[in-house]
Amino acid sequence: MSTFPPAGDALPADALPADAPSGDAPSGANAPSGADVSVDREDALRANRENWDDRADIHAASAMYDLPGFAADPGQLSEVAAEDLAILGPHLPGGTVARLDVVHLQCHVGKDTLSLARLGARVTGVDLSPRSLEIARGLARECGLEARFVEADVQHAADAVDDTFDVVYTSIGTVTWLPDLGAWARSISRLLRPGGTFFIRDGHPMLYTLDDARSDLLEVRYRYFPSALSQTWVDTFSYTGDPTPIEHPRTYEWPHSLAEIIGSLLGAGLRITSFDEQQTVPWPAHPLMEETDGVWAFPEPLRQTVPTTYSITAVKDA
Repeated sequence: MSTFPPAGDALPADALPADAPSGDAPSGANAPSGADVSVDREDALRANRENWDDRADIHAASAMYDLPGFAADPGQLSEVAAEDLAILGPHLPGGTVARLDVVHLQCHVGKDTLSLARLGARVTGVDLSPRSLEIARGLARECGLEARFVEADVQHAADAVDDTFDVVYTSIGTVTWLPDLGAWARSISRLLRPGGTFFIRDGHPMLYTLDDARSDLLEVRYRYFPSALSQTWVDTFSYTGDPTPIEHPRTYEWPHSLAEIIGSLLGAGLRITSFDEQQTVPWPAHPLMEETDGVWAFPEPLRQTVPTTYSITAVKDA
């Protein structure tokens, strides 16, 4: 997979240090797309930042994001936020984010963040990409909404955001971009107030193992479990389908299994209150998927064979 790629296993992220042995894996600079590579984490994050800066302008101009339409309609919520809130709502006081302080990790251009603001949340967005945040701030001004946007590596968001929150929210295209889930989870715990709720919905690690070059069948091609290695991808165009090429097409991602994701949250002292798996995604993640009402899913009977997203809520007990 290459659009919002993979996720690791029961090993905690701390068991996979940046200097762990990597065998005979190639370095990342010239490796083919989808290869496991040994790469310096800071170099990888720098490449990802450049890539998402490129994507920010492409996405802001795309029909998929439709930022002008979002700004023009004060009642509009992003499809991602609307679906997330249907899952998250029952775990919030009063079933709503209204009057709550919410931090959105990996907020990109801010459409989902500002959807929460439209529902009455006091929002802070955090993202690695400065260009994405420029667009998010401009969108907030166009919408007449108050929002704070902070540039930071979300693995260390608590160091950059001097505050605590009722809700820490992250959704779609998240942990695959992070090498250290232990640091990520500890930062989430620090950001949460006692009694606060964490929410994630993301592409399922099993989905990311599938060969997305095959349009005739579902075939496992990429690894499910974590290691010290990254996976590198070279995508000339973004998932929005726009024809503008990405200037910095190489990215680095890290597979994380469900065991590692859940284990990192438990290891940070959070209590899991719900876990679920779903059958749709908000982007065309595989050639066999079909679009229905703004989301993509495998046709039946394939839909019953592979989960496409998962969701978790967790609480920081007082």
